[in-house]
Amino acid sequence: MEKNSRSFPQALRHYLVNPLSLGYLGVVLAVCLWVTVDTVSHASSGDASFAGVWAFLVTAPTSMVFLVAGPAGLAGIPIGALVQAAALGALYRNITERRAHRTGNGVSNA
Repeated sequence: MEKNSRSFPQALRHYLVNPLSLGYLGVVLAVCLWVTVDTVSHASSGDASFAGVWAFLVTAPTSMVFLVAGPAGLAGIPIGALVQAAALGALYRNITERRAHRTGNGVSNA
């Protein structure tokens, strides 16, 4: 086994704890809070709101797979948010590690 191998929770934390992933998760949380407030405020008026669509759009394309599941498809929102945040975290780590490696070898970015 390699020395650098990580357990799944450690690998997930590695990709989720960075400014890009945390910022994305903050945006998803803000949109979900807005959708909740909008849904509660329109519940008594009988007027339907399409605000709930935004929660699926900010977590797309992963959450779109769960749309066919009906009400159980709401599980696609947190799953989609985590998958997208991990993908953004992997991109962020790749870019920052490549930049650190390039400057560590004496090659300037300028």
